Amino acid sequence: MSVMINKLEQLVTRYRELGIDTQIDYEKFYLYSLITHSTAIEGSTITELENQIMFDHGVSLKGKSIEEQSMNLDLKLAYEKAIELAKLHKPFTIDMLISLSALVMKNTGREYNTALGVFSSARGELRLLNVTAGIGGRSYMNYSKVPAKLAEFCERLNSERAKASRMSVDELYQLTFDAHYNLVTIHPWADGNGRMARLVMNMLQFEFGLIPTKILKEDKEEYIKALVATREDDDLDIFRRFMADMMEENLRNEIASYLYSIGVQYSGEKTKEGREKLTKSREKIVELLAENGKLSAAALAGKIGISAKAIEKHLARLKADGIIERIGPAKGGYWRVK
Repeated sequence: MSVMINKLEQLVTRYRELGIDTQIDYEKFYLYSLITHSTAIEGSTITELENQIMFDHGVSLKGKSIEEQSMNLDLKLAYEKAIELAKLHKPFTIDMLISLSALVMKNTGREYNTALGVFSSARGELRLLNVTAGIGGRSYMNYSKVPAKLAEFCERLNSERAKASRMSVDELYQLTFDAHYNLVTIHPWADGNGRMARLVMNMLQFEFGLIPTKILKEDKEEYIKALVATREDDDLDIFRRFMADMMEENLRNEIASYLYSIGVQYSGEKTKEGREKLTKSREKIVELLAENGKLSAAALAGKIGISAKAIEKHLARLKADGIIERIGPAKGGYWRVK
């Protein structure tokens, strides 16, 4: 196994030493976050807080479409089932994947009429038609090859899982990243392939006792580019590098956020330059917003000297951690430091 991952094991160790994953309701809120970001990549605008309200209180969300709400509720059921199966170390089979896909697409799937007959994405049935990867892009494999490739995927994955106890944390993460890429490349379903690939990746991580990988909606563009580049260049290391770098950054951000929340400055394994990006920059953002909550990401980037994209990630994390809140719309509103 070619390992392209660095430092994840020590970051996971640090994460657990701090007890971040032992906080009250940590598992519930982390799961809600996984669901929110996964559906956001597919176009959902529902926030983590809104999902919490909908999941915990059964409240319909005003201003949100039924399709968006169904997408999130269905994915929650699918994750709960996946976690249950992960705890039981059930072998992966085509039938298992179909049953999980049926939960993911339960209320947003539809029937397709083809020359070979009718199939339903709402029932998780494998596609009976070909799928293009966008205008001008290469098509995914012919539908007739999907069952055999999916059976091969399950067989290989089960073989890899049997060796999990002898793998390092870094190797286990790579196994899960590979499973994500391989499943989405087979593209077994007419819809829901991205959500299923992320669910299977997280399901394996739950099984292995890892911190599940969260692909933030802010990283959507780079995530899609990594998938496309990996497929076009036929180089799995591209996706591995992207996922490892993103996971490392997210772990560092969560460690920094946790320490910030308890009044401790982050001084972990990161280099001086990295600490400035995660701790000093974050503190500067809060300081600047306390003075002027109407500063844009671009304005903050200019004052701090990092990219606007990095600012947006910090803002998203600060908001999720309850350090700042957005008052009013994206345009015309302002940030308030709590």
